[in-house]
This record gives sequence, structure tokens and C-alpha cells, in this order.
Amino acid sequence: MTTINEILNFFECFAPTDSAMDFDNVGLLVGDKNTKVTKALVSLDITGEVVSEAQKLGCELIISHHPVIFNPIKRLDTKSAPYLLAKYGISAICMHTNLDLSESFGVNLCLANAVGVKNAVKSDKGECLFAGELENETEMKVFVENVKLSLNCNGLRYTDVKKSVKKVAVSSGAGGSEIFAASQIGADVLVTGEIKHHEINAANELGINIVDAGHFKSEDIVILPLINKLSDNFSDVIFTKSKAYSDNIKFV
Repeated sequence: MTTINEILNFFECFAPTDSAMDFDNVGLLVGDKNTKVTKALVSLDITGEVVSEAQKLGCELIISHHPVIFNPIKRLDTKSAPYLLAKYGISAICMHTNLDLSESFGVNLCLANAVGVKNAVKSDKGECLFAGELENETEMKVFVENVKLSLNCNGLRYTDVKKSVKKVAVSSGAGGSEIFAASQIGADVLVTGEIKHHEINAANELGINIVDAGHFKSEDIVILPLINKLSDNFSDVIFTKSKAYSDNIKFV
């Protein structure tokens, strides 16, 4: 029977924990590595609702992208995710920036693939920037519609200072600061999940388009491919995508 330690070792093959950024908190954050696993829930985040979902499904483990414990805990509320994990005896593996930065399988590669980027590779100009090209030069409005459809967005923000694009840079989640590196490598557009006002202004001056698809939508794209990858390697474990978690963002 598969143990948590075996799953951790598998992650080390493509998203080693020592590759995570210095500020991060990754790996087994709750539980015992010797725990046997028959069912695991996979989610972008671990909330109280996600823990309750895992408990109802009989899962011994939750695997998430964002760390369930990030800053030192000074108080444990009975409704908080760490408290509920301990209460129900459910372990938590969290793979964050190490999964973002993976050059063989990770969040940014899944994002690039989803929006039609071919042969995306990590750029040495940015901290967490991947780039490649579309098969053909594409009108920006057509590209944006494809991104919206591919990431299942209800809405997104974009600019079109360039009317057509081919070289695409991606930086999932809060990757707006990579706009400067994206410009250095000659990208026509940066697809990200969050970008600040001054970064949008800079992008306009640099003549590079941006697509802000939302943090959740730009990263949730990794969950199903990750489930498939884990399922292929651990046939005795049932991996399920969380239905309880959403960022609940609506558009009017």
C-alpha cells in the first residue's frame, strides 16, 4: 500500500522541495510520512470546507498547491483548516513555488500548454517566468478568447497595445512583476493571475500586452494534470479533485 513518503519521493522527481523559494513552506506540513494512503483529495488550497470534504470522502491525505501553514500559527480556531486536519487525522502535502518552477511538469507549464504555447521553457531573465510561441501569429482578441475558454474564466482583464501576438510569456498566480522580464525576452504578451496598476502602466509603455486571468484560474489548471500524473504512478490510490474549493469570484 502506498505511503505518504512514497508520494513525497515522487514529487522530488519533478518538483523537489529544495527548489522552492526561500520564503516558502512546502512538503508534508501536517501528518506522518509513514501513513498509508488509499484516497487523496487534490485542491489548489486547503480550507475548512476542503478538509470536511476530504473527511466525508474517507481521504487520508490532501495535496494542495498553496501551503495550509505559511506563517507561524499563534492561535488555532476550531474552524481553521490546520485544526480540522488534526481533528480528523488527515495529512497535508503542499507543493507551492517548487511546483511553479518545475521545468518538467508544473503550474506554469500546464498554464502555457492550456493557452496554446508550444515548447515553453523557463526564462533566465525572470524569477518565475516561462515562455514559448503560439503555432501561428494570432490576433490579440482571438488569443484572449482562447485563454478565457481554456481556463474556464467567467471574465478576465487584458490590454491590446499589440494587435497580434506570437511569443507568449506566462507567470501563474501573482506574476505581474514578471512583465519587465517578459519584455526583455521579446514576449508579445504576458499571461498571469495578478498584476498591479503600476505594472500595467509599465506594460503599456513597454508595448507588451497583458492577460490577467485571475490567480485561481491561472493555477487551478494544474490540478487535473497533476491528478492524472499521480494516478498513473500510484494505481492503488484514488485521487479526486476538490469540488468544495473555489475563489467564488463573480463578474457583473
